Amino acid sequence: MSKDIRDETTGMTTRVLVSDVMNSPIVHAGPNDDLIKISKLMTDAKIGSIIILDNDKPLGIVTDMDIVSKSIAAGHIPSEIKASSIMQPLVSINGEESITSAARLLRQHGIKRLGVTHKGNLVGIISVSDVLAVTPELFDVVSEKSLLIRGEIGRSPRNISGYCDECGEWSDFLLYADGSYTCEVCRGE
Repeated sequence: MSKDIRDETTGMTTRVLVSDVMNSPIVHAGPNDDLIKISKLMTDAKIGSIIILDNDKPLGIVTDMDIVSKSIAAGHIPSEIKASSIMQPLVSINGEESITSAARLLRQHGIKRLGVTHKGNLVGIISVSDVLAVTPELFDVVSEKSLLIRGEIGRSPRNISGYCDECGEWSDFLLYADGSYTCEVCRGE
């Protein structure tokens, strides 16, 4: 079940799910693949990590930093290093969780990427960059709605964009009434 991001000052709900911003499908390699193969996969896909799978089961993750710090900087020959020897555990989050939950989990574990699951299966990756990409827009929506409620801006509330508190769908025509924002569909317009 999704979690709402509720601003206690405005009473407004904004919801962005992990599945809304994750990257999918995952790019993967096997535990016995060497760092040359893994580096080529990352380069070709223009990504900074590879999921390590064994029989479609996630074993861990190898990041670009793992390759640099655990192989190159240590003086090892990349073609002689297997993914299994430098991979880290994959921390995962359900795709129906909020990006706020993802940000907390990333910070808690001191990592930059999370696996994203749906019904117990790995379906994508969300990174710190993905979370940061949507954060400015969320702040804009919260700030605009807060100013409107406090009467500090005089434009019509029908011009507010965001997620409807009733149906959870995005609308560019939210109206604030009785402590919540509703879209034109939920208002019956």
